[in-house]
Amino acid sequence: MAAGEPGALGGYYFRFLPQRPFQSLSSQESTSRLRQWSMLGRIKAQAFGFDQTFQAYRKDDFVMAFFKDPNVIPNLKLLSDSSGQWITLGTEVKKIEAINVPCTLLSMSFFNRLYDEDIVRDNGHIVKCLDSFCDPFLISDELRKVLLVEDSEKYEVFSQSDRDEFLFCLFKHLCLGGALCQYEDVLSPYLETTKLIYKDLVSVRKHPQTKKIQITSSVFKVTAYVSVRGNLQSINLITCY
Repeated sequence: MAAGEPGALGGYYFRFLPQRPFQSLSSQESTSRLRQWSMLGRIKAQAFGFDQTFQAYRKDDFVMAFFKDPNVIPNLKLLSDSSGQWITLGTEVKKIEAINVPCTLLSMSFFNRLYDEDIVRDNGHIVKCLDSFCDPFLISDELRKVLLVEDSEKYEVFSQSDRDEFLFCLFKHLCLGGALCQYEDVLSPYLETTKLIYKDLVSVRKHPQTKKIQITSSVFKVTAYVSVRGNLQSINLITCY
C-alpha cells in the first residue's frame, strides 16, 4: 500500500466522526462559562475512529499514522497562532513527539485538598491574595498561586505526579482561561466544567472480576512537525486521544 493511503503506516485506518457530540463543550451552561473565561471558540474536541486495537508500545506508530491519514489531514482542526482562527491541518506531518499523560483519577475528591489547605473556604469561595504577576497571568487569589507559582508556600499541595494527571491539566486550563478571562470567585464552576469535559473525553469500564471501575483511555500530549520551506516547524496540539 502506498504511503499516505489509509492504513499505510502501522496498518491503522482512521475515519472522521463529525456527528459525535461533545455536550460538555456545547451545552448552554458550558458555553456561557467558556465565554466568561475567554475560551469559547478556543477549545475544541473532535472524534476519529480507527480499525485496530490500540497497543501502548506502538503509540508513536499510531500517532504518526493518525497524522498521515488522508481522512485526518483535511478534517483535523488547529487554532492558528497568527489569525486566531480554526484551520485544518491540510498537510502531511513529517515528525511527531507523543508524551504519555497519566489518566488514572476517578473522583473529583482529588481536589478536596484545596479546602483542606485553605486555598478555598468551606463555603466554596476562593481565598484572595495580593496581586502579583506570573507572566502572562495576573495572580490575585490562592488558587492561581498554587497552580502557577512554584516557590509559593502551598505549591507542593499538588505533587508533580498530581500535576501531570489529565484531570489536573484540564482543571488548570479552565482556571487560567484565555487572554480576557473573567475569573470566578467560587470554585464550583471550575470543578463542574472540568468533570463534564473529563467524563466526555475519558472512557471507563467495570472490571469483570473485581467490579471496580477502570479508565480505558490513553492520553498523549503531542507536538507534530510539518515541513515549511524545507525546515521542520512544530505545530502544538493540546492533546490527542
